[in-house]
Amino acid sequence: MREKSTLIPMLIIAILFFIFGFVTWLNGSLIPFLKVICELNEFEALFVTFAFYIAYTVMALPMAMVLEKTGYKKGMALGLVVMAVGALLFIPAAFSATFSIFLSALFILGTGLTILQTASNPYIVLIGPIESAAMRISIMGLINKSAGVLAPIVFTALIFSDLAIGGDLSSVDKVVLAQELIKPYLVMATLLFILALFVWFSSLPEIEFQEDSDEIHSIFSFPHVVLGAIALFFYVGIEVIAGDTIGLYAQSIGVQNATALTSYTMAFMVVGYLVGVFFIPKYLSQQRALTFSALTGILLLLGVAFSSTTATTISSYLWGWSGVMLLPDSVVFVALLGLANALVWPTIWPLALQDLGRYTAKGSALLIMAIAGGALLPLVFGRIAQMLGEMQEAYLFGIVCYLIILIYALKWHKMKDWKV
Repeated sequence: MREKSTLIPMLIIAILFFIFGFVTWLNGSLIPFLKVICELNEFEALFVTFAFYIAYTVMALPMAMVLEKTGYKKGMALGLVVMAVGALLFIPAAFSATFSIFLSALFILGTGLTILQTASNPYIVLIGPIESAAMRISIMGLINKSAGVLAPIVFTALIFSDLAIGGDLSSVDKVVLAQELIKPYLVMATLLFILALFVWFSSLPEIEFQEDSDEIHSIFSFPHVVLGAIALFFYVGIEVIAGDTIGLYAQSIGVQNATALTSYTMAFMVVGYLVGVFFIPKYLSQQRALTFSALTGILLLLGVAFSSTTATTISSYLWGWSGVMLLPDSVVFVALLGLANALVWPTIWPLALQDLGRYTAKGSALLIMAIAGGALLPLVFGRIAQMLGEMQEAYLFGIVCYLIILIYALKWHKMKDWKV
């Protein structure tokens, strides 16, 4: 596809990446919300992320087969319809305030996103020259995380206004509060159906992948792809922990308006993506950006674990002049993890897909399946927090995630043979 013909497809894919971000990062607000109305502990509340992200693993291969039948454009439209069905399922979930129905709705939303992610990520890599793929991914990530900034703010404004979750609520109060979800998710479902029609009838071109006839190797013969999937598994895990538990953690130490705090993590991710757009590859290589991200993440996690739960020194320094809510130092360190996480996804993808040729599509599917880290690792984090009796030191678990990313940056991405 010629560069000049990529503008309209880029705009359409950008809209889809905005949808990814908005729907995905609503989870950070839903966790403390559902914890109250469904009477959950911290571990149970994190099944919100499990139900959502496990869909990527369970449904990835079936959805890949669907894409083979429908093609990428129609597959994206189908994914939007599936997401709309998931959004509609929030209506009976809200009427009954039943956690299992909420989880079913989240799984269906995740299934729709699985189709969209499987199609759109390789699409954005291959829609133009491979040399500029990292730039395109960074731009899409910027759009994605900008939606992540907006989603918790919109959620808090629409659902709560002057309401506050916390304190003792009667069963009737909890059902009434749950029903505040009906209108926004009905609007979301309507918009998703409209967008599905737009994509179906759009001029979005198909991308032809080479057939795998005369295949000699399986995708598992490429260690830099397999190890890239492992690194992405741990990355998505720590990204979800940083974005979706900040509200839960802040709630546990008495911070007000905790449901909006995912926006802080996403805002720092936006800053990180801007660094990628302007500095990679001119001033900073992909490998060095990945190394720096992993080391920064480790330092920030130490800050989370060993800083104050009451002082607001850091937020006073960063934005005290702006009138934005001041936060305890440990909460600010959780938000700053967004800065460390921003460049991991856009740097691992090009490194992992490098020199795959006709195996690119299979490599992309393997990397998408790694999103399961967002389902499993937050549960591990939740169990550790439950065992410790508090969440602050549990964040040290994330150091394991960043160490895996660091090893990939320093060594694993160079491996072209398992014997090396």
